[in-house]
Amino acid sequence: MKEEKVQRLAAEQLFQDEIEALIEAETGPVPTGWKMSPRSVLTYICGGKAGDMEISPKYIGNRRLVEIAIATLVTDRALLLIGEPGTAKSWLSEHLTAAINGDSTKVIQGTAGTTEEQLRYSWNYAMLIANGPSRKAMIPSPVYRAMESGTIARVEEISRCACEVQDALISILSEKRISVPELGLEVPARKGFSIIATANTRDRGVNDMSSALKRRFNIVVLPAPENLAEEMEIVKTRIAQLSDSLDLNAALPQDSVVEQVCTIFRELRNGMTLDGKQKLKGTSGVLSTAEAISLLSNSMALAGSFGDGVITDRDLAAALQGAVVKEQGKDEKVWEEYLENIMKKRGSQWLGLYRECRELN
Repeated sequence: MKEEKVQRLAAEQLFQDEIEALIEAETGPVPTGWKMSPRSVLTYICGGKAGDMEISPKYIGNRRLVEIAIATLVTDRALLLIGEPGTAKSWLSEHLTAAINGDSTKVIQGTAGTTEEQLRYSWNYAMLIANGPSRKAMIPSPVYRAMESGTIARVEEISRCACEVQDALISILSEKRISVPELGLEVPARKGFSIIATANTRDRGVNDMSSALKRRFNIVVLPAPENLAEEMEIVKTRIAQLSDSLDLNAALPQDSVVEQVCTIFRELRNGMTLDGKQKLKGTSGVLSTAEAISLLSNSMALAGSFGDGVITDRDLAAALQGAVVKEQGKDEKVWEEYLENIMKKRGSQWLGLYRECRELN
């Protein structure tokens, strides 16, 4: 399949040049099963230099948290990334595995329908019935394949899996092996094996992880961006990357547009204006940084497909309406109050956006 026909490249393909440059410039000790040293992984994630190549930052935030995450994976402990929706848990997980193993594709997406077999192994039932249990009839899970190869598997949204499915990981993380009783086989994990799991704080209480399972993870909490400037930097970086891979046919949003979106999201998310002078009602949605990125890419698509390629207040208002108003009754009222009490009073720079949003709402 040609690259130009792939909708989303894996991280190790998208940033292949950077990974190769870091490997070539490597001077530090490389752990067993890794492609580069922990210091080089940190450079890949947070940005820096590899020889003459500039390495772009993949995660903009607390550098120490990234160091803790990388150091965890050097040990025999698994890593659990926890945070609000849109705090780049999956993004960081993917890029960690891309840098460490050059393969971020050993992934299990946790859902209410995820089964224990998807974490361990399943069977090709046609071959099983015809010939009985055999290695050929067995379908190894991404975790199984990671154990065999001494690499890292990813389990996304682990808290959305049923408790009995989650607990299938306890023996894997404790014993570092998978038992296959049908074949009288035990598969030990090679050095370098680990698991990176992510959990959404909004899902706590849905299928809360047992204390026994939590003890087998080193937990790193990823916070929301600390301030408006940091959130804007994250949004601008990701929008620039997305525009390269999507045919949006639009110019990148101006800083003033990004600032407006991030301001609205931060204020509704925190229930208070940025200056702290006025309290606000919150919406049913999280209004995360990831949603701000999605909103602006949607605005670019509108501008590129039905406008002159420059985001207008009308494009932005349409995207904002869909992002903010998730529950018609509650969110419409919250959004209307924000428009009238906050946005309307912010002067001429916000007036055009206010009018377009008011008309839609």
